[in-house]
Amino acid sequence: MSDIPAEQPPTLDPIACARWAQWLHVQSPWLNEEVGRRMEDRLQWIRLEPKRWVDWAPVSGGLNTHKRVRARYPKAMCDVVEPTPERVAQAQQELQTPWWQRLGRADSVSIGSHAPGNADMVWANMALHTAADPQALLREWHQMLATDGFLMFSCLGPDTLRELNAVYAQAGWPPACHAFTDMHDWGDMLVQAGFAEPVMDMERITLTYDSPASLLAECRILGRNLHKDRFAGLRGRVWRADLEKALLNLAQPLQDGRLAVTVEVIYGHALKPLPRAKMTSQSTVTLQDMRSLLGQSKRD
Repeated sequence: MSDIPAEQPPTLDPIACARWAQWLHVQSPWLNEEVGRRMEDRLQWIRLEPKRWVDWAPVSGGLNTHKRVRARYPKAMCDVVEPTPERVAQAQQELQTPWWQRLGRADSVSIGSHAPGNADMVWANMALHTAADPQALLREWHQMLATDGFLMFSCLGPDTLRELNAVYAQAGWPPACHAFTDMHDWGDMLVQAGFAEPVMDMERITLTYDSPASLLAECRILGRNLHKDRFAGLRGRVWRADLEKALLNLAQPLQDGRLAVTVEVIYGHALKPLPRAKMTSQSTVTLQDMRSLLGQSKRD
């Protein structure tokens, strides 16, 4: 078994994470939408059909992806959770049904609030790798779920931007991005957070670009460098020219001379099991878990 990372990822800057969480996207990053499309396709293998589900941070995770999942479960209620008031307002503008279309009926989407322990599914696309305290976030998702509910998530893995990091290292610059967690470590942390039967999978996607300028422009859309040891200040035109020259080394003959970078995507699925019935005199359980325990006793 691999070593479980420290609760605070050692290379990730919490202040930079908070700033990125406040970033108002003109539209959801296309890579997140593509990963969300692939993750949504995996729902065909899930037999449980949620009556209520939570979409975690769809503004960055994918507004179109949100609509695809809603179309798959048209009768289900959805609670949308965003990390900041600004993101909540953006989600309301993009996802809430206009009032004139829901006259006489309740909207199937609730934005900005949720009740713990009543969701059959938590959907979290491309969010976990930017969390300053991922283990706390996993525990929060666990608390959102009802017993036998499930978590579906995706995030970036450790091979992401390995070519760009190599260019930075060769030039003697600080890393181009923070270190991403391996899928086996995510599986260990899921179990620590109370989940059961974690299933992890990964794939590598090669992105190609016709110039260093287009690659860098794309990187700014897809995310930010959240490494705590990143450049402390702004860089000038000379550094930018040196970077673009160095990036030309990423050209791949098999890609017709285009610049190629790797993105590793990790997919995870896990269940919230029945709480353990064995308790000590010092044990505490939530009201939702107590109800589940009582229901389990009646069935036994």
